[in-house]
Amino acid sequence: MQSFAGYDPGDFFDELIAPDGTPRPGAQLLIDKIASLPPGDLAMRQRAAEALLLKMGITFNVYGRDEGTEKIFPFDLIPRIVPAADWAQIEAGLKQRIFALNEFLQDIYNDKKILKDKVVPEDLVLSSRTYRKECEGFTPPRRIWCHVTGTDLVRDRDGRFYVLEDNLRCPSGVSYVLENRQVLKRTFPQVFEASKVRPVDDYPNKLLEMLEYLAPDHVAKPTIGVLTPGIYNSAYFEHSFLSQQMGVELVEGQDLVVADGCVHMLTTKGLKRVDVLYRRIDDDFIDPEVFRPDSLLGVPGLIGAYKTGRIAMANAPGTGIADDKVIYAYVPKIIAYYTGEEPILPNVPTYICRDDADRACVLAHLDQLVVKAANESGGYGMLVGPHSTQAERDAFAGKIKAEPRNYMAQPTISLSRVPTIVGDRIEGRHVDLRPYVLFGREIYVLPGGLTRVALTRGSLVVNSSQGGGSKDTWVL
Repeated sequence: MQSFAGYDPGDFFDELIAPDGTPRPGAQLLIDKIASLPPGDLAMRQRAAEALLLKMGITFNVYGRDEGTEKIFPFDLIPRIVPAADWAQIEAGLKQRIFALNEFLQDIYNDKKILKDKVVPEDLVLSSRTYRKECEGFTPPRRIWCHVTGTDLVRDRDGRFYVLEDNLRCPSGVSYVLENRQVLKRTFPQVFEASKVRPVDDYPNKLLEMLEYLAPDHVAKPTIGVLTPGIYNSAYFEHSFLSQQMGVELVEGQDLVVADGCVHMLTTKGLKRVDVLYRRIDDDFIDPEVFRPDSLLGVPGLIGAYKTGRIAMANAPGTGIADDKVIYAYVPKIIAYYTGEEPILPNVPTYICRDDADRACVLAHLDQLVVKAANESGGYGMLVGPHSTQAERDAFAGKIKAEPRNYMAQPTISLSRVPTIVGDRIEGRHVDLRPYVLFGREIYVLPGGLTRVALTRGSLVVNSSQGGGSKDTWVL
C-alpha cells in the first residue's frame, strides 16, 4: 500500500509530489518513511489514529442527519507540507488582509469614508444581511473588530495561493488543528522531529493573551468566558476544548445576566462579573433586546453593556459584513485603499450577480462556474456548476434572477492535491487550507492551519458538513 510508485499527481499541483514523480522540497523524509513501512502498517496506523481521535472526543455534529448527532471528523494520516518560503508569503498576505478588513469595519460603522469615496458601493454594504445598523457610531475595545479570523486559501494548478473566502464571524476548526498535531506526533515521531515542523500548540495561550488584552485597563485579572450556544451546536467540542485549554469558563446565555450595566456569571457563590467574552454565537442570537427577540441562546442587555465598555467581545458584532461573499470581490480595492499596497494574496476572479453584465455572463455559463450565496457557509447555498444537473442549474438561475444581490460566482479552481489513504491505496485528493489569525496587540498567524480534504474522488467540496475530512499541516 505504501508505494508511491504508481501515484499520479494528475493535472493538478500536488503538495508532496512534483510532476516528475519526485518528492517536493521537505517531503523526502516523510515519503521515504511511508515507503519503508511493512505492508498493511500504514492502514494500521490510520485506524489507530482514528481510534485515538474518537477517544479524545474529537467529534462534530451534523444537522438534519438521522444517524445520531456526533461524528468523528474524518482524518487522513498523510500530512500536507508547506515550505518556509511559501508560508512567509501566506503570513504576510494574511496580516495585510486582516489589517485592511479591520480598518474597513471601523470605517463603515463610523466615518464611511470608503463609501463616500465610492470605492465600495454604499448600497451593497447597507443592503447586506450582515450589516448591523446597531453598530454604527461604535468603536470596540482597542479598536479591533476581527479578533479571530479563519481565511480559506486554495492553491491553483499554477502553484499560486488564492484567497477563496474570509470568515470573520465565528470561524471554527482550530481544535482539529491542535488535536491532529497530537496524533501525527505520535504516528511519525522521528520524521516530525527531523522535519523541523513549526509548533501549533501555543494557540490557546495566544488566544488567551489576545482576550486578556481586550479587558478594561483597570482590570488586573480579567474574568473571561467562552460563550457557546450549547451542546447541540456543531462546534460544541471546540468551544469546550478551547475553554479548557485556556483555563476559562464555558458559559451559555442562561448562565449570564446583566445587572447594574455589567455582565455577570451565575455561580454557586452568587454573581461574578465577566470582563471578556469569546462568543461563538451568531450576531442574530446574541441579545434578544437588540437582534432576534425570539433568541433563547443570548443574553438580554449584553449589547448595552458592550456599548458602554463594561464588557469586551471577540469577535465584535457586525464583523459579518466583511466576510459577505459579495463584499469579498472588493477586498483587493479595500486593501489598496487602507494600506496603499497591492494584495500579497490575490482573490479568485469573481463575478457579482447584481452587476448586469456579470449576471448575464454567470447565467450563460452556470455549467462552468461555482455560484455562492452571500452569507451562507459550510458548503451550503452553493452550486458547483461542472458537477450539477440541468435541473439544479435552472433552479439556481431562478434564485439569481430573483435576488441578484445575494449571489456571486467564480471559475472552478483546480484545487491542489495531497496523497491520501483510500482503502489499501494512496490516491490524490483535493485540499484547501484555513489558517487562523489572531488580532490583539499585534496580528499573529498560527503556523499551519486546517487542511481540509475532499475525501470523495474528484470532489472539490472540502467542508466537514459535506463529507470532507482533515489533515495535519506541517509548516517547515
